Amino acid sequence: MKQKLNPFIIAFILFTIICHAGDLRAQSNKVIIGYVGGFRGLINTAPIQAKKLTHINYAFVDIKDNRAWLHREATDTVNFRNLILLKKQNPALKILISIGGWTWSGKFSDAVLTDTSRQRFVASAVAIVKRFDLDGIDIDWEYPARPGDKGNIYRPEDKHNYTLLFKELRSQLDSLQQQTNKKYLVTTAVGGFKSFVDNTEMGEAQQYLNYINLMTYDYSGGKIASHHTLLYSSKAYKSDNNADAAVSLFEAAGVPANKLVMGIGFYGKSSILVNGAKGLGDSVATYSHGVGFAMIKDSILKSPGFIAHRDRHAKADYIYNAGTRQFITYDDEWSVKKKCKYVKRKKLAGAMFWEYNDDLKGYLLDVIDRVLVD
Repeated sequence: MKQKLNPFIIAFILFTIICHAGDLRAQSNKVIIGYVGGFRGLINTAPIQAKKLTHINYAFVDIKDNRAWLHREATDTVNFRNLILLKKQNPALKILISIGGWTWSGKFSDAVLTDTSRQRFVASAVAIVKRFDLDGIDIDWEYPARPGDKGNIYRPEDKHNYTLLFKELRSQLDSLQQQTNKKYLVTTAVGGFKSFVDNTEMGEAQQYLNYINLMTYDYSGGKIASHHTLLYSSKAYKSDNNADAAVSLFEAAGVPANKLVMGIGFYGKSSILVNGAKGLGDSVATYSHGVGFAMIKDSILKSPGFIAHRDRHAKADYIYNAGTRQFITYDDEWSVKKKCKYVKRKKLAGAMFWEYNDDLKGYLLDVIDRVLVD
């Protein structure tokens, strides 16, 4: 004979489970930062799981005439409004503007070259934060004192001006706090490789920063089929670039572990290899467009000829189709779990990802949330 549970007891149990989950989230001190792309136009915020994020970095704000500039103000304005509405789901969620990015970094060097230009540039960025009631500013300068995208302006003075930029941001946002009684964040996205550290003063700059987001992806792009995002070095080819090496570089430069945020790629990078190639470590013939993880998982991996491979030494995955010679390097649930466990073991600040649109079903965010919040 089966005994029926009192519905009030069932309701109490469910309420307890929900509250416990909320307590775990509140107790977790790890950040989960998602870059959300407004550069395409209007953002559909409906799929965004706000409760699984601590910060959203709005990508991107452009630079024009040495000022922070809303390149698409009509859609930017709507996007800001809709992103702020997500705070109804998660009142602790922070919304920041991210200035620059790969395509729009070319004018940083001029904008921060002198005390006057730097002050005016920062004032224009702070004005955007104030106007839309946002929570801070993220700087994605690719890259200070070295080339980034073709045609970008860069100069040796960038190395120190990069530090002065954060000092000025911190000063002006602290002044705004006196008006609003609201704390504001200053963060940055940084290249996860040695030449970035060599051309900046991260030990000095970090004192003005809340978080430093390590772009530990996009490592591939040479003549060898390699991982674009990996936790450790691979035995299949020689390279100094990986997430663990990046963490060590920034810590050695004077950045505390609790300000470092592990970068995760929500997309794969695709290439066609040369005739006779078997996969990782072989030669690349041409590169093609990247592809989001949701498409990799739901479509490509189910297509004939594609075989998934796991590099257990690098803690990274790739797929290869011997017939078409297509090679795709990417993060999946397994590699993301490894990275998040590393974040906890190394006592880093948390994880960030580029970008939300590449995994709208939340396959990878679910893993980040589950591992970092537990």
